Amino acid sequence: MKSPKECLLEKKFLKLFEKNSVPEKIALKLVKDEQIQDLQDYANTVAIKRLGYNDHGPVHMKQVAYNAVSMLYLLKDSGIKTSLEKEEIGTFEDSLCAVELSAFLHDVGMSVGRQDHELMGTVIAGPVITRILSQIKELSNYKKNMICSMAIEGIFGHMATRKIHSLEAGLILIADGCDMEKGRSRIPIAIDSAPKYGDIHKYSSAAIDKVILEKGEKHPIRILVQMTSDVGYFQIEEVLLPKINMSPAKKYVELVVKILDGKEKQYL
Repeated sequence: MKSPKECLLEKKFLKLFEKNSVPEKIALKLVKDEQIQDLQDYANTVAIKRLGYNDHGPVHMKQVAYNAVSMLYLLKDSGIKTSLEKEEIGTFEDSLCAVELSAFLHDVGMSVGRQDHELMGTVIAGPVITRILSQIKELSNYKKNMICSMAIEGIFGHMATRKIHSLEAGLILIADGCDMEKGRSRIPIAIDSAPKYGDIHKYSSAAIDKVILEKGEKHPIRILVQMTSDVGYFQIEEVLLPKINMSPAKKYVELVVKILDGKEKQYL
């Protein structure tokens, strides 16, 4: 059974797409696919119960998908072309397909374990992406293969440990880093009180009150992070910033952090 939060995220995600468009058809298949749901659920079991990490399951992956698609639209609204558009081999819709597939499946490698999960994710997600794209009759075989490869690039690069080159894949990095609100660490904190390595991830996430993605003042994308205490800076400086710095989309991003006591810091 899907949780209420998961169902709400799915509704928000689906509203991002034009009715009867190819990206919407892919989005509908993603949210209804039983194999994807199983992989996301099991990835969360491994992440939380076995390893003691924050949420890496269906809610997280769907939130990242929502983030990534939202940022892609912000770029479009500012007249920024995607890599496929610049290279004159694809359309904005093609880029949108790659981004939603990549973001929706980026952490399925956590179903195996933490180490190199971005690599395991490409192995697991590849056949799933191919299967879903094979059902989209509007796309040529060339476009299906192109979109699949770009989606794999996003999964491969989302940990900021390997160089990626497309703007589309670069958004997966940032979208992933932006999912750090306190709800992501609620279950790990509730079920485990014994201190251990990696606790800073869940306690720093618990200090993040809200992350807002909006049009920037000087750049197309503004990330506003609101937090309750200084411990949240770990999420900013050790998780989000390294991902932004590795992303080809960095030059289009502003990052502002506000603490509830009134302090404000602008990073980008």
